[in-house]
Amino acid sequence: MSFGKCLQAATVCTILLIMAGCAGHRIAIKEKFGYAKREQLTDRVQDARDDQVEAKKQFESALKQFLEVTKIADAELSDLEKRYDKLKYEYERSESRASDVSDRIKNVQQVANALFKEWSEELKQYTNQNLRRSSEEQLQTTRRQYDRLIEVMKAAEARMPPVLSAFKDQVLFLKHNLNARAISSLQQNAEQIESDVTQLVKEMEAAISEANVFIAQMLATK
Repeated sequence: MSFGKCLQAATVCTILLIMAGCAGHRIAIKEKFGYAKREQLTDRVQDARDDQVEAKKQFESALKQFLEVTKIADAELSDLEKRYDKLKYEYERSESRASDVSDRIKNVQQVANALFKEWSEELKQYTNQNLRRSSEEQLQTTRRQYDRLIEVMKAAEARMPPVLSAFKDQVLFLKHNLNARAISSLQQNAEQIESDVTQLVKEMEAAISEANVFIAQMLATK
């Protein structure tokens, strides 16, 4: 690896470490003001869930607009540019919502890692073994619930980039071919895109449901 590439890699690593340190610092400051890590985690899961709800609605809206474009009749081709603008807007909104979801998931992971690390370390401080075992069991239960939650959230997140790429391809093609040929091309891909979005929506609904379960469990053991 050249010196330039080594320097670039080192710079990226440094930035990531600084960002991780800043995130940890923010979590600690909030805790000093009475905002416990457990509460922070619950709230961040709620935020992630809410953004997933909005992203799901947005992807459904984008699919609806895409399907409407594929059904344009020859007599409506004069309106194709307007339809293109709407579809492009829906794609860009979907891209933004997907980015929001990814950011929320990272926030959840940051505070969860901080909580579980602290909890594990504090187990060593117990002198009463019964209390220690009880706390350890609660930690393991919470960790299993969290692992399930983050697995489902990441699965839904992983479905978004391929769908966005497919939408982008259609938008780009339509941009340079505002004619009947473009509609024909979009129609050929409509079934696959509809199937992909339907699967994405199912994954997101599963993540939203899992988040609701996790939030309820966290609040119940508060």
